[in-house]
Amino acid sequence: MSDSYITPEVKARQRIDKDLIQSGWIIQNKNQLNLSAGLGIAVREYPTDSGPADYILFIDKKPVGVIEAKRPEEGVRLTSHEDQTSKYAESHLKWFLNSKPLRFRYESTGELTRFTDSNDNIHRSRLIFNFQKPQTLQEWLKQDDTLRNKLAKIPELDAKGLRECQIIAIKKLEKSFSENRPRALVQMATGSGKTYTAVTSVYRLLKFAHAKRILFLVDTKNLGEQAEQEFIGYLPADDSRNFAELYNVQRLNSRYISKDSQVCISTIQRMYSILKERELDESVEETSLNEIKVVGPPKDVVYNEKYPPEFFDFIVIDECHRSIYNLWRQVIEYFDAFHIGLTATPDKRTFAFFHENIVSEYSHEQAVVDGVNVGYDTYVIETEITQQGSKIKANGLYPISWTHRKSAIIIT
Repeated sequence: MSDSYITPEVKARQRIDKDLIQSGWIIQNKNQLNLSAGLGIAVREYPTDSGPADYILFIDKKPVGVIEAKRPEEGVRLTSHEDQTSKYAESHLKWFLNSKPLRFRYESTGELTRFTDSNDNIHRSRLIFNFQKPQTLQEWLKQDDTLRNKLAKIPELDAKGLRECQIIAIKKLEKSFSENRPRALVQMATGSGKTYTAVTSVYRLLKFAHAKRILFLVDTKNLGEQAEQEFIGYLPADDSRNFAELYNVQRLNSRYISKDSQVCISTIQRMYSILKERELDESVEETSLNEIKVVGPPKDVVYNEKYPPEFFDFIVIDECHRSIYNLWRQVIEYFDAFHIGLTATPDKRTFAFFHENIVSEYSHEQAVVDGVNVGYDTYVIETEITQQGSKIKANGLYPISWTHRKSAIIIT
């Protein structure tokens, strides 16, 4: 039978099978059940007391998840099928005395896949590039709590040595994490300490939320070297050791990422070459993407077994340049991670990408007023009026005093 006669339902199952196999699952039919065949087994049409589930997932012979398969045209409505997934997750499975609902829940067309971890206190489905590897789910099952629940338990920030704008940014960023909001934007003026703020936040995510791995994306190789020095030299308020003594920092300069690295610093061009397993002409890392004319279709990515979508828990995007919204967007969205944007000059595309979730707004003007960002081209001009004040006659009735005697005229 030609491909044109294959039903949409069958096509969806074929794509789902392909995705499962790519991420390391063994697929079986219910009448050929052999849970000893490997760590992760996906069983088609598994019988439950609510009817056959499209797929039941087993880790180490124990049922842990369910996949609800849908036709491709249902992609825009996948969230409307979550109740159906939950029904199967909470059903009793044939041949098993499962008393707890299945934790991991998916809706998939083979083109789009949504995932929910029902152990998250605030759980909502999210789009993922592909199913997690069986080893990943096995690791999550062994942990005492989920990452998202830990984010709600991060202790109060020790504000020693931090500016007010940095304190606000970190606290609001952590509040956003605790609400399970996938993207957050930190807008801080150049020179006000964006990178230091990000390093402090990364340190707290590693120490208190036990994040496994964080990607720090930069615009150029030079900025990557600067960020590396910031991480290495960072001294936390609650430890006598510097960051590099506590966590492994790797600035990527090849196609290899160490699985022992907790912080990876990279340009987006290099990360793309890593995912595509291609050599990179290092000269492309010398020029800011803001200075390059964007041409051509978006950069497509495919599943990479070495670096699956769950490889990073967080992605910090330094200087959210325009290319992340079109040409390079798929590189960032490949990873199932929280996105943190750092920028001094956001625009409409920036706000849209980060779902209007602006956790900090600290403008250049405010930085100048606060004395945080006073450069060579900023002058304070004092006049007799700004020093001594003045009085304005209001129609000959009452004198109005101008009391802003400490004011000054600021020109940048």
